[in-house]
Amino acid sequence: MPAGKRASMREGPLAALFRKTAEDAAVSDKSAGGVSQHGGVPADKPSEQAARIAPRAEVGEQPVGEEPHQGEEPHRGEQPHGEQPHGEQPQVPSPQERLRHAFSADIPENVLERRPPQPAEGDVYARPEQARDPFPVPRPLGTPILRVVGVGGAGVNAVNRMVEAEIEGVEFLAINTDLQSLQQSAAHDTLHIGESITRGLGSGSDPDLGRQAARAEYDRIKSMLRGSDMVFIAAGAGGGTGTGAAPVIAQIARELGALTVGIVTRPFQFEGTRRQAQAETGIAALSAEVDTMIVVPNNRLLTVLDRNTSMVDAFQVADDVLRQGVQGISDLVTLPDLINLDFADVRTIMSDAGSALLGIGMGTGERRAIDAAEQAVASPLLETSMEGARSILLSITGGLNLSLWEVNESAKAVADAAHPDANIIFGAMVDEKLDDQVWVTVVATGYGDARVRRRERSGAGERESLESGGALREPQGEPRVTRMPRRDSSALDLDVPEFIPRR
Repeated sequence: MPAGKRASMREGPLAALFRKTAEDAAVSDKSAGGVSQHGGVPADKPSEQAARIAPRAEVGEQPVGEEPHQGEEPHRGEQPHGEQPHGEQPQVPSPQERLRHAFSADIPENVLERRPPQPAEGDVYARPEQARDPFPVPRPLGTPILRVVGVGGAGVNAVNRMVEAEIEGVEFLAINTDLQSLQQSAAHDTLHIGESITRGLGSGSDPDLGRQAARAEYDRIKSMLRGSDMVFIAAGAGGGTGTGAAPVIAQIARELGALTVGIVTRPFQFEGTRRQAQAETGIAALSAEVDTMIVVPNNRLLTVLDRNTSMVDAFQVADDVLRQGVQGISDLVTLPDLINLDFADVRTIMSDAGSALLGIGMGTGERRAIDAAEQAVASPLLETSMEGARSILLSITGGLNLSLWEVNESAKAVADAAHPDANIIFGAMVDEKLDDQVWVTVVATGYGDARVRRRERSGAGERESLESGGALREPQGEPRVTRMPRRDSSALDLDVPEFIPRR
């Protein structure tokens, strides 16, 4: 991911939907003789992406596959043997160059170069593992480690959109039973689970298979998530892997002391009653394993989508809603801007918070900040009102002309819709790609009385290694419960090594 580059919240299907809604409102107001409050949104400037498609060749660099013409000077400043440019000291060859020269007659020329990873032999869907840097650059002190885990087909698709948006400061992982889906994933790291259970063909919408596949890969999942400060689990409720494996992955993340947030989509109504019933069961299971649970009802998107919207575009909008929610939260702690928050602020709001509501709004014109806040509070994605919420996480993003007065008015509009004594933590960010738009993302938690979340876990979980395959075994009879305090991620990890059976 290029450094210093971030995704504008203006980009994506959801932004196009907001712009179209604003334009339709302006046209209807003009046709009725009135003046639109928002005004039309100026058309986007021609994209400069085409100019950046073909990379510029370095000075003196020849196209791949072509030999230098006779009479031309050697490339990249190389001089003929025995000649040195005037005023320059002769360059001392590197150890690799000396070895190549000494053994050039006996070994291949590229023997000292790292070979690219090759896919597994005989597996047409195998994805070569990325070579990891043996000496990675350590993160700066105080920088939280945020990871987004896409679980199942819908989760992997959502992660692909987030990677395309180039969200900064977040590592993206993909976990699925469908090997072909992982082969097409753009995530930084992937994990195929259930190889012996599904043989790489997916779970067939069976949550039990997805659950078994995740439990069988307990050690590998734990290794992927180790060191995380915050873990987002993105999935589509109702499927097999997303419904069955997501709760297991969330349990592992919390065992490692990470702040765990589940953000899932509820199926469209046309996907069938069976899938909706499985979704409700999966949402309940995942809610019991995460700190904060955000559910995006896809069916409510039908109230704002055009009747001619294709099914592919509808699912893209649903994926973009997940992207907006993750980016609205992650940018608060990863990007230093006008009003910056630290990770402790986010943990205060979202730790053991239970169910949460996600609202996204966009405004233009003179009242853009207030309109964006009101749209977020009254978002069609909300199944219930934000009235009574005692904890609010507020993200405000605007262009270079975003004023402090607009930030204040936007926060005030959100506060008016929440509980009078609500704890509101907000951050304001500047996006140079935004012209006249202001985006507001609201995460509301803490409804009703303070909820005490009781989780039944013994030590590092209910995992027991079996001699037959080392899979996770279901507890027999009444389990003996030992409540353990949550461990801070900065504490030493004193878990029993995975290769030692737990007793």
